[in-house]
This record gives sequence, structure tokens and C-alpha cells, in this order.
Amino acid sequence: MNNSSSTMKAASSPTLQRAVIHGDKSSMKMGLLTMMAIAIGMVIVQGAMISATQGIGIGGMSFIAAMVVALVLAQFNAMSFAELSLMFPQEGTLATYTQKAIGHFPAILVVFAGYVVVALLAIPVEMFLVEVMLQQLAPGVLPDKVVPLLILAVLAIANLVGADIFARVQNLLAFILVSALVLMGLVAITGVSEPHPVLDAPVDWGFDGVLDGSFFGLVALAMWLMVGVEFVCPMINDVKDPQRNIPKAMHLSLFAIFFIFLAFVVGATFYLDAERLASSPIPYLDYANAVFGKAGLFIATVMALAATCSSMNTLLAAIPRMLHGMAMNKQAFPQLKAQNRFGVPWVATVMIAALTTIPFLFVEIDSLITLVIGATTSYLIAYIVAHINVMVLRKRIPEHARPYRSPWFPIPQVLGIAAMVYIAFNNSPSPEMTVMVYSATGVMLLVLGVISALWVKLYMKRGLFEPDMDA
Repeated sequence: MNNSSSTMKAASSPTLQRAVIHGDKSSMKMGLLTMMAIAIGMVIVQGAMISATQGIGIGGMSFIAAMVVALVLAQFNAMSFAELSLMFPQEGTLATYTQKAIGHFPAILVVFAGYVVVALLAIPVEMFLVEVMLQQLAPGVLPDKVVPLLILAVLAIANLVGADIFARVQNLLAFILVSALVLMGLVAITGVSEPHPVLDAPVDWGFDGVLDGSFFGLVALAMWLMVGVEFVCPMINDVKDPQRNIPKAMHLSLFAIFFIFLAFVVGATFYLDAERLASSPIPYLDYANAVFGKAGLFIATVMALAATCSSMNTLLAAIPRMLHGMAMNKQAFPQLKAQNRFGVPWVATVMIAALTTIPFLFVEIDSLITLVIGATTSYLIAYIVAHINVMVLRKRIPEHARPYRSPWFPIPQVLGIAAMVYIAFNNSPSPEMTVMVYSATGVMLLVLGVISALWVKLYMKRGLFEPDMDA
């Protein structure tokens, strides 16, 4: 795409039209700290907190080494997304980049399989976990499933009234979440609340697993503490100075997430033995109870609420913008183009909020978790496709403006692809679940693949792998 056509496309965008009509609203756009709040709030969810505490119980020092490797791999993912998002600063994000690199079929498939379906399954899981915590905090007081549904409704409304309200809510949630995790970690490490107990089977802090390389077996688990920072990319039209803030938000957030989790898991090892950390269904609740005594349940519930609300808030902002961008390129239903007077894709927002209630109301938590694990394999495929896009576009349009260029190209992309393939093939949490997990992944990809292929051939009338630089 040449510069003149890029300028014309930008001039026709709804965001710029609103700025012209209503005056300069750059002061209302989101800055670096808000973008980091989005990234951190998206990554630090209850599932990641459980993975972190279980991982340190299983591996000890080996898990810390795995976390370092996961941090490096996540930085590679961020490099590719930063380059792509600033090449094509449109809301479609991965769909936009992929259609220009390898065609509409993989563009549609990877976004729906890697993001939309994952969100529709992950949000209900987070809601279930909040329900469990609330029932323990106030047993028999709150009606079943009502509070999580109210939270969903409130956050959907907050997103519908514009990016400014979304940003304020996200900043508050991220502050509460980070403060709670850091506080728990520091209090646990120092022992200022409760004395450190003598543990029968403490976590293994030996370096044997690091030196013999066996810690690589824990990288797949550690990786789930570092995925999701690219959710800042769909917000690009609402960001101040995106050329600086988009890459910086992702890179800095990953370092912040690493150190937050590091303090969190190290603190846990002073109060819980390895077996309890590795096997407890909600280990961070046991952790909070051990550190804070009777106040532990309340603190754990605050953490759970902040983590769930933060991730839900981000997903309700990012996924509808992805769908809006896809609709603008005829990759999704045209009704998803609709925006309200705040510039929010309201049809897509309402649709995502409504669809997430279905599995929450009608699917059991055990079945839902299996489906989520299967769906997250497609999440890894999305990262693979992003790396492929960078390599293809570097060769196909080397002269295209790249405000951010992935350093050390193509090493991060090649290593990133190899690592994501490895993690995808080791994504099952146990041998017993392997068949169910990969069966769920296969069925989901097959169904979405058929639908995507028919959409591209019959509705869009394009070749499945025909790059489209004009869209």
C-alpha cells in the first residue's frame, strides 16, 4: 500500500472523522500507563495465578528458569505484533495483517479460533472462579451466578460509553490487582504478617533441573503467565502516540508481569509445601490464608475479582474492535460495523457480552476448562501466524513504512514459531486429558476452517490464500 492510499484510508476512518467534527480529543486518548494496565490486566488472570503457584510447586528453581525463557519468547511475540500493528494501524489487528500477508482465509480462521472463541470460553471460566470465591466468602448469602452476570453487564456498559470510561475502569482494576499481588508477595517474603512455618516438603531450589535442561518441560506452563499483551493493539486508534506507546507498553508490561509473578510465587514457597502448591485446585487461596490468616479469604477474593474484571474489561474492549475491523474488510457480518456516538462498536460489544453468558449458564466448569485448554492451542497458532506475517511482509513489501522494526530479524520470528509449536504440542495439563484437549482443538479448527473457507469463497469471492494489500 503506498503512502497516498494510506493517507486516504486514514482520512476516511471513523476515528479521524470524529476528531474533525468534535475537535481535537487527543487529551482523552490513552497514554502509556493505561496501555500497560490493559496488558497487565489481560495477562494476570486467575488461571495465570493458579498456573504460577502450581508451577513453582512442581519445579521450584526450574520453574523460575522456565519463566525467564517464557519472558524472552513473549518479547519475541510482542516484537512481531508491534511491527505489524504500526504498519497497518487498523482495528482488525491480526486479521488485517494476515490478509495482507497470506490471505483472507487464514486471517478469518486465526482471529476467530485464536481470539474470539478463546474469549467466549475464558470469560465464563473466570466468572465461575469468582462465583466460587464469593460463595466461600459469603456462603448462602448471594444468589447463584447473579453477581458474575452483574459484573459482566456493568463492564459491558462501561465499554459502550467510550474508551475514556474504559481506561479509567481499567486503570483502577489494574492498580488493585497489581497492588494485591505485590503486597502478598512482599508480606510473604518478609514474614511480617505470620511467621514462616517449618515445611515438611519445601520447594526444590536446586539448580539440577536448570543445568540438565529439564526445566524446558515447564516452559509450556510458564508461557501462560506471559500471553495476552498484544490486546493493546486493537486499541491503537484510541492511543496517544501509538508509534512510541504500543511497543513500549507491551515490552515494559512483560517485564512488570515477570517481576510481579516472581515475587508472588517466591512468597508462596515460604508458607506452602511443594505438594500443596502443585495439587491445590485454588492454590492462591491457600496461599492467602497462610499469609494473612482470617483475612486471607477476603484478600484472595479481592484479587480474584480484580483479575476477572480486568481481563473481562479488556476483552470486551479488544474483541469487538477486532470484529469491527474484520467487518469493515468483509471478513465478518456487516452488522458488526455499527458504532455508537462514542465510536464504540456497540453491536459487537453486545454480541460478545451476550454470547459469554451461554457457557456460563449452561456448561459445567470441568467441561468448560477442557474446552478452554483446547481453544488456547489455537491462541498459540495466532502467534505463529503473526511471526509468519512479519517474515512474508518483510520480503513482499520491504519498502513499506515500519515505525517499529523487530530487532534481530528473523531470529525472534524463527525461534518464536518453533517455541509456539513446541508449547502447542505440550499444552495438555495431564496425559489423561490429552485426547480430550486435542480433540476439542481439532473439532474447533475444523468447524471454523470450513465456515471461513465458505465465507471467503462464496461471500467474499476471493482465493483462500490470496494476499489482499488493498483492503
